[in-house]
Amino acid sequence: MQRNPNLNGLKMPDNKTKSKTVLVIVGATAVGKTALAIELAKAINGEIISADSRLFYRGMDIGTAKPTKEEQNTIKHYLVDVAEPEEIWSLSILQKKVTEAIIEIQSKGKIAILVGGTGQYVRAITEGWQIPPQQPDEKFRKAIERWGDDIGAEELHHKLSLIDPAAAKKIDPQNMRRTVRALEVIFMTGNLFSGQRTKKTPDQNFWIIGLDRPRAEIYARVDERIEGMFANGFVEETQKLLNRGISPQQPNLSAIGYREVCEFLAGKITLEEAKAQMRKKTRIFVRRQNNWFKRDDPEIHWYEMAEEPLTKIINDLQIANIIS
Repeated sequence: MQRNPNLNGLKMPDNKTKSKTVLVIVGATAVGKTALAIELAKAINGEIISADSRLFYRGMDIGTAKPTKEEQNTIKHYLVDVAEPEEIWSLSILQKKVTEAIIEIQSKGKIAILVGGTGQYVRAITEGWQIPPQQPDEKFRKAIERWGDDIGAEELHHKLSLIDPAAAKKIDPQNMRRTVRALEVIFMTGNLFSGQRTKKTPDQNFWIIGLDRPRAEIYARVDERIEGMFANGFVEETQKLLNRGISPQQPNLSAIGYREVCEFLAGKITLEEAKAQMRKKTRIFVRRQNNWFKRDDPEIHWYEMAEEPLTKIINDLQIANIIS
């Protein structure tokens, strides 16, 4: 059996670490991570952990392209529908929950498969980031959030970039929650947010699988997904969240799609304008995702989705002694 070029120069798990190996599937929005992860889990006796920050929240299904109930019943998923939209999950909470899920899956003799499009979350787990210990100050955070509401998410992000360019570079300008958290830590500690992160070697061995398609194909799939969201009741889903008393300024409704639908429901833009803004912002998001996971990263094993890579991935995992 010939060795795949993807494996050249990479450290192979030995028998001691094999049992602790966690597979990680990364790639841009709409590349096809969910479907491939499910098929891979079926083939290798695995279970799936979500590292996509949008999938944690109940009632936010259509706008997040959440795995369907049928898909979740086919393969057990962790960290999907585990919080209410009013809640905010910090990076430290995510790390704790992912670790617990990995331990549970491995205790059953199964393989944990971490799937995510949120680059910061995946890197925090695979690189063992140690999150700054500063506890949230609700009053102070609310003051920064009000400031953000007044000047807008992008302008607040610009303020952060003036103080801590390295931290701002890692944060989506539309993600007000993360911008607020960075500013909160800076103001509370007097130190740059980017300088407070340390790393600790993870207990697990991570094998990262990258999925890719031509950029034009990804954009076409994004457009198709957006049309499907509206056809399947995205506007109605957003209205239900608003009817629950969730403010359009609430961080989880600032996600791409929900923000635009909220503006449509408020009469600020037309439905077609909402779709156009979603397409534009998602394209920007795809480019930012690619900055987290680069094709020349030696730690990532890349596969082209056009080649239907499942068999090749399984073969490579066998060569690497991760599965039998």
